[in-house]
Amino acid sequence: MKEIYLDNSATTKPLEGVINKMTEVLRENYGNPSSLHNKGLAAEKIIKNARRKIAEKLAVNPGEIYFTSGGTESNNLAVKGIAYHYQNRGKHLITTGVEHASSLESFLALEEDGFEVTYLKPDKYGYISLKELANSITKYTTLVSIIHINNELGTIQPIGKIGDIIKEKNRNTYFHTDCVQSFGKVLLHPKESRVDLLTISAHKIHGPKGIGALYKKNGIEIKAQQVGGGQEKGVRCGTENVPGIGGFIPAIDNLPDFSVKNNYDKDLDKLKSYFLKQLKKIKKEFIINSPENAAPHILNISFPGVKGEVLIHSLEGEGIYVSTGSACHSKSREKSHVLRAVGLPTEQIDGTIRISFSHFNTKEEIDYTVKTIKDQLDMFF
Repeated sequence: MKEIYLDNSATTKPLEGVINKMTEVLRENYGNPSSLHNKGLAAEKIIKNARRKIAEKLAVNPGEIYFTSGGTESNNLAVKGIAYHYQNRGKHLITTGVEHASSLESFLALEEDGFEVTYLKPDKYGYISLKELANSITKYTTLVSIIHINNELGTIQPIGKIGDIIKEKNRNTYFHTDCVQSFGKVLLHPKESRVDLLTISAHKIHGPKGIGALYKKNGIEIKAQQVGGGQEKGVRCGTENVPGIGGFIPAIDNLPDFSVKNNYDKDLDKLKSYFLKQLKKIKKEFIINSPENAAPHILNISFPGVKGEVLIHSLEGEGIYVSTGSACHSKSREKSHVLRAVGLPTEQIDGTIRISFSHFNTKEEIDYTVKTIKDQLDMFF
C-alpha cells in the first residue's frame, strides 16, 4: 500500500540531510558546547552556524536568536517572559481566540496570576479586527501576541499592519507572533513588521522534533522560565540540543529564498489549488473553512453529515494521512477552540478535516487522495 502523508501542519517528514547531520553530530560532535576543549568548541561551532542561518532567513542579528525545545516552549517563554518582566509597567495583555494552545494556555495561566487579558474576536475566517486591536491597547498593555498563520485554518494575519498599530498606540507594548506555520512558507522579516519576538520550530520544515527558536529583539528583557547554567545568555538555560540544532541546518538550507516579489511558496499553493480543483469534480458537498488567501500549505474543509474522525480513519486504511485539526488536541474529545472561536456550527466542526501539503507531495498523490475520498463517501455516507 502506498503512503500519502498530508498532515504536514502537524509535523513533516525529516529530510535525509537532516537525519545524516544529526547522526554525524551524535557520533562525532558529542561534546558539551560549554566545555573549553576541542570537542566542546566543535559543538559550539554547530550552534553558531545554525544561529547564523536562522538569522539570515529572518534578516536579523544572530545574537537575537535563542534556541528552545520547540514552538511550545518559545511561545511560553515569549508570553510569560514579557508579562512577568514588565508587570510593573502594567498587567494588561492582548491575544486572540485562535492562537495555538501553547500561547492560549500561557495567557490563561497568566490570568490566574492576576493579569488582565483581552481576547480579540475573529471573524468567520479567523481574521482579527484591526480596529478592535487598536481600541484595546492601553497605556498598561505590555504585550500583544497574535499568531501569524493559523495552524488549523491557514489564516494569515497582516502582521505588518498589526505591528504599526501597536507601536503607534503604545511604543512600550511589545509584539510577539507565533510563526511556526509561516517560517519557510512565506516571507518573514520581523524588523520590517515591527515584531519584537517571533517563534519558529524545526519539525514543521522537515527538521527534527524537539528543537525550536525564539527571535528576541536586542534590548528587550524577558524573565527566564528555565534557569540553570546560563546557556543562551541566561534566557533559556540547559545544555543545548546540539544534534537537534545541527539537524536544523539542512532544513533551513532547503527552504525557498523569498523576496518582496516572490513572497510565498508558490509550489505548495499550486498543489493546494490542484487539490481543490480535483475535489470539486467529484460532486460531493463540502465547505471550505479556510479563507481564499490562506497559507499556501493549509486547507481546512468540512463534509456536512460526515464525522471528520471517521473519514480520517477510513482514509488511513487506504494509506492516506490527514487530520481533524491541531495535533496537540487530536486525542481530546473537546471540539477545536479555533473552529468554535470563528463560530462554525457544531455539525460543520464535526465534519472537518485539515489537509496540509509539503514538497514531498505530488499531483498523482492528490489524484489518488481525491478518488479515495469519493470512494469513502460513497461507501459509508
